[in-house]
Amino acid sequence: MHRILLCVVACATAMPVAQAQESLPQMREELKNLQQKVDELEGRVKDAESTATQAASQASARPQTESALNPGISVILNGVYANLSRDPATYRINGFIPTMGDVAPPTRGFSLGESELAFTANVDHLLRGTLVGAISPDNDTIGVEEGYIQTIALSRGFTIKAGRFFSAVGYQNQIHAHAWDFTDAPLAMRAFLGGQLGEDGVQLRWLAPTALYWDMGTELGRGRAFPASLTPSGKNGAGSLNFFTHVGGDIGQSLAWQTGLSHLRTNPRDRTFDDPSAGITDSFSGTSRLWVASGILKWAPNGNATDNNFKLQGEYFHRNEEGTLVFDSPGSAIANGFASRQSGWYAQGVYQFMPQWRAGYRYDRLDSGTVGIDTAGAASFPILAGYQPKKHSVMVDWSPSEFSRLRLQVARDYSRMGEADNQLFLQYIVSLGAHGAHTF
Repeated sequence: MHRILLCVVACATAMPVAQAQESLPQMREELKNLQQKVDELEGRVKDAESTATQAASQASARPQTESALNPGISVILNGVYANLSRDPATYRINGFIPTMGDVAPPTRGFSLGESELAFTANVDHLLRGTLVGAISPDNDTIGVEEGYIQTIALSRGFTIKAGRFFSAVGYQNQIHAHAWDFTDAPLAMRAFLGGQLGEDGVQLRWLAPTALYWDMGTELGRGRAFPASLTPSGKNGAGSLNFFTHVGGDIGQSLAWQTGLSHLRTNPRDRTFDDPSAGITDSFSGTSRLWVASGILKWAPNGNATDNNFKLQGEYFHRNEEGTLVFDSPGSAIANGFASRQSGWYAQGVYQFMPQWRAGYRYDRLDSGTVGIDTAGAASFPILAGYQPKKHSVMVDWSPSEFSRLRLQVARDYSRMGEADNQLFLQYIVSLGAHGAHTF
């Protein structure tokens, strides 16, 4: 502004006086117009600065995660080649009521394993939503594996989850299959949870404000899958109830640990199952009570898991069932009093001996325990004859990055009486897109 005035003054003094007097009104008008334009430009600059400040403030207040308009999308591709000495179509776990779940090994040869498509985003400042679709390798259909909303702003350490989700019974049941350390589920999960238990319901979890990690919670579910009834009960209220708690912490800089205990209660009604040994369909109605204790120990030198680390994991299952076991339910329908006390466990260790390379071993063991059957007697249920299934599994995998993994696993499975099933699996797992971290 001052420069404009100086230029005007200089021009005016350089002109003859008469000419300057004649030009003075015009120059004053031009100066007035210039002043108006400068004022207008200064106002626009102030408005722009105010808008930028507000935008920066709003951006800093938003969660630094996916938004409802920009959800995190991920795809997990999982392929398996299986070489099995026994036909997977005849697979069963002797000594235990069949779960009719996804417990058999994959089909022989090449197959698509459990691949999934996931969407996750913050709905607003109170809720977060997750949808995980699982692609069935058999009929190429997509089903809802998980679909739930979860609170993110409750106070005092409380969190509520509602919808369909993997139950917090035990440790590994909460983890998606592509994040398991072995290709398949332990025998205990197959026998007592039908492979992996997903529930429709609500979960309440509380995280204690303590130096040591401690959480506890409960789940109310519809009872949509084994060990509850496999068919809808048609009743109001919950069909399953689960209580759980976890405690964990660090030992120095190199060790971390966690223990857990959960109790699942269900009341199945007409829970049917096929008995391949007799070629008929039976059913069970009564009560089912399952306890699961878990323990995990992780070691990484000075907390750096890049080069070397070791993970020791184990779970113990104990189940009591009492009620009525119906022989040939669609035919003769002979009712029998039934009571069983059964257990099982597994222990596994996985060692990363150099960057990108891991090796591991898992041992599974089940005990059919005591099974009491009235009226028809145990001879009518040959699949429930006393037996102790076991399995040895050895794996080695290579992860060139955090988004891909190639695994070789060999196993010797004694789930069926008689001849063992020698198994070999070649597996690839790749992750496309943003995928959240899994549990401890």
